Amino acid sequence: MTNLTLSHICLMLLFSTKISPLDYNMLYFQQNKVNQASLQLLEKMGGQFPLQCLNENSNFMSLQNVLNYRKFQKENTMVAIQEILQQIFNIFSKSHIQTAWNRSSISAFQNGLHKQIEKLKTWFEGGKEMEATYPQNEDLTRLKVKKYFHVIDNFLQEKQYSLCAWEIIREKMRRCFLFIDQLTKRLQN
Repeated sequence: MTNLTLSHICLMLLFSTKISPLDYNMLYFQQNKVNQASLQLLEKMGGQFPLQCLNENSNFMSLQNVLNYRKFQKENTMVAIQEILQQIFNIFSKSHIQTAWNRSSISAFQNGLHKQIEKLKTWFEGGKEMEATYPQNEDLTRLKVKKYFHVIDNFLQEKQYSLCAWEIIREKMRRCFLFIDQLTKRLQN
């Protein structure tokens, strides 16, 4: 009787625990693949950077410096990735998006971002092993990312959504995807 009860308790404990922690290697592989596809679509979208835009003034601080990501916990890293993708999606969903760009590439880019954002939401929410140690750090991370993209949005408005302004932003978004790749690598450790 005791063995039966003990077995029953062990089975209950086994089924009540999480099946497995997040597989960060799989996340990295999948995110890296999506980042590469997004970078290719950004390239196809507008082609070569126009020479007439080289003199355009754009003094943006890098996202790496804004976030000071070297001190991130895994939870903050995941929040940063999600928020960066969401903000890139918001920027490229503007009605003033450059009309000279390849529309099918823009649409594919937006669809890919939307799918990735949704996939990451379920990935992170389903696999979150415990609540963040400091939830206010997650909020601060989101706020910093939003402020960075607010500066980008203001730049576009200030430049009246000109071709050169969009080209500069397109280049900044390439750097954001490279930064997402760096963040995702950190999740593997």
